Amino acid sequence: MRLAQLRHWVFDMDGTLTVAVHDFPAIKSALQIPLEDDILGHLAALPADVAAAKHAWLLEHERELAIASRPATGAVELVRELAGRGYRLGVLTRNARELAHVTLGAIGIADCFAVEDVLGRDEAPPKPDPGGLLKLAQAWNVAPAEMVMVGDYQFDLACGKAAGARTVLVNLPENPWPDLTDWHAEDCRVLKTMIGAGI
Repeated sequence: MRLAQLRHWVFDMDGTLTVAVHDFPAIKSALQIPLEDDILGHLAALPADVAAAKHAWLLEHERELAIASRPATGAVELVRELAGRGYRLGVLTRNARELAHVTLGAIGIADCFAVEDVLGRDEAPPKPDPGGLLKLAQAWNVAPAEMVMVGDYQFDLACGKAAGARTVLVNLPENPWPDLTDWHAEDCRVLKTMIGAGI
């Protein structure tokens, strides 16, 4: 199946639709999380009261980043092209859902996504777990093989593969995860060109 034929697209948020601004080492330092640990995994293992305080700090930090979000190269044009074709669009992010909506508004494409089609860390298990994609597949009544997962990181691609979806890596000049990637585009502008060419 060609990429242009797939009508159900799910995007990662930070670094995919937006310019990546999260300073993860600084966040881990502020939250006293070892550099080698995954932030959400580490917080999930903490006692509830400690985790709640750290989650509250993380939410406020991420809110500031969301408000100041800038679109990644070609992201707005790509999303508008897909929406104009009548494709179903979703977001699957390790961020909070409310902040994903803030981000989509900040970069000017909130109208392209149904509110319920934006899943954050409280609506689905964090990627690379495929649960969020499978939840969207069920809601949209489509087979995962009819979906595309677009992201800039290994977790996005692994999530797509585990769900049985097609995967697209964007915003990296090279592809360090070829076994997880069905298509690779240097940025969203190139991806839009690929779709227009019927790839």
